[in-house]
Amino acid sequence: MRTLHTDTGYLLYRLGLRSGQLFNAFLQESGLRLRHYALLRFLATSEGALQRELSSRLGYDPSAIVGLVDDLEKLGFAERRPSPDDRRSRIVVLTPKGRAFLRDTDEAGLRVANTLLQGLDPAERDTLHTLLRKVAETQLS
Repeated sequence: MRTLHTDTGYLLYRLGLRSGQLFNAFLQESGLRLRHYALLRFLATSEGALQRELSSRLGYDPSAIVGLVDDLEKLGFAERRPSPDDRRSRIVVLTPKGRAFLRDTDEAGLRVANTLLQGLDPAERDTLHTLLRKVAETQLS
């Protein structure tokens, strides 16, 4: 196991799994999973998105997006509306209830981060966050 810890990619993978486990445990109370949360977070950064755009940007299969949006609609967290650019298409938008849910999850996100990063001091956490954002900007755009 020790030699695997010299592999940065593997460490990122393992920490991502652990972060997902911790966050899913919190989300389980609401009936959602991390995939729902990721979709909500993406919608919070936009005025709405076509389902095919959500699939492309989040890296989820198009059929999975349909099910996720259906789940979020049932909870009142998102809704499908006619696209202003093409009335035949529908965009998915975050509802006020969805925004409120995201605000409520902010504390859970902090708890997960605090659990994962408990061995780092505040300056190290800031450095890690800065570096992760830099990687994310080039790899997740």
